[in-house]
Amino acid sequence: MKIELHHINLSTDKVDEMNEFYLKVMKLKTETEGLPILEKRKGYSGDVAFVSDGKIQTHLAEKDLDVCFKTGHSINPLEKGHIAYRTDDLEAFKKHLDQLDVRYSDWGETAVAGWKQIFFYDPDGNVIEVHEVENK
Repeated sequence: MKIELHHINLSTDKVDEMNEFYLKVMKLKTETEGLPILEKRKGYSGDVAFVSDGKIQTHLAEKDLDVCFKTGHSINPLEKGHIAYRTDDLEAFKKHLDQLDVRYSDWGETAVAGWKQIFFYDPDGNVIEVHEVENK
């Protein structure tokens, strides 16, 4: 099972201002490749800007405090943001978490078409995402 850092999600009420900051101040570029297809009718309909340093994406996502109520999931990845890792075998990673008694919320494809996602907390309460992209 392989796992690698994929993106950092920063939740904000200022998507346009954050996008301008990361483009101008941090000199990142607008990301156009490999973007998620957001499932806006399944519970999260916020605006998202995508920037990158060429290796790691930063998702600047509109904060949504009610997304758990709308989707029926227990972890809100859009309250304070999250760090996301991509794996090639999500089922094996879930078994790994189960063996360590780490509880997670399985979002399936609730938020992104073609991405199976789980979310869980690190010991300090930071939200971690692990996802697998379906082969199409």
